[in-house]
Amino acid sequence: MALLCSLRKVGVSLGGRRVLRDIDLALDAGQVLGVTGPNGSGKTTLIRAIATLVAVDRGGGMVLGAALGTDQVYEARRHIGLMGHRPTVILELTLHENLDHVARLTGIEPGRVSHALEVVGLGDAAAMRADRASHGMIRRLEVARLLLTKPRLLLLDEATHGLDSSARELVDALISRATTDGGGVVFVSHDVDRLSAACDDILRLDLGTMETSS
Repeated sequence: MALLCSLRKVGVSLGGRRVLRDIDLALDAGQVLGVTGPNGSGKTTLIRAIATLVAVDRGGGMVLGAALGTDQVYEARRHIGLMGHRPTVILELTLHENLDHVARLTGIEPGRVSHALEVVGLGDAAAMRADRASHGMIRRLEVARLLLTKPRLLLLDEATHGLDSSARELVDALISRATTDGGGVVFVSHDVDRLSAACDDILRLDLGTMETSS
């Protein structure tokens, strides 16, 4: 089984404060790894470290074959999909233009944009500016982005927050596709029942340290 991500004694400091301490984590191809813990425990920082968006200042690791802290991570980022707390959309663009922008940046055939919007139920709203869309619509747009880019490593940080049941099913479909295609998922949530249903293993993060929850 291929190892997609491995962290060894990883530490991260932000603003002079130690946020993560001695984190050990491994994610295999086909695995869904859950992470839970109270607010302020470092969950979002962990996700961003795995996404190579936060610098690791202690320990080391690998993400999609790229050693953390090296230029190798720039190639790895092309195969990482992150859906976090804050939407990554351009508010001045329409929903279609947002996805078209992503397609052009990643070399994806622009003709696939309309299909992705249809799949998530936004086909009739494609011409709506993002700043006029509801929170739920923006979350669906992010699901459409991940459908479009087909990341090998899927990182979900409270991804189902604010979604109705049909949209949560879309997230489930993203997870299923990633693992079926040989990818993996790290799923952060406060909802332990949700994690128990979706994940192979669950880790608990508290005060920046990790322990096995199940």
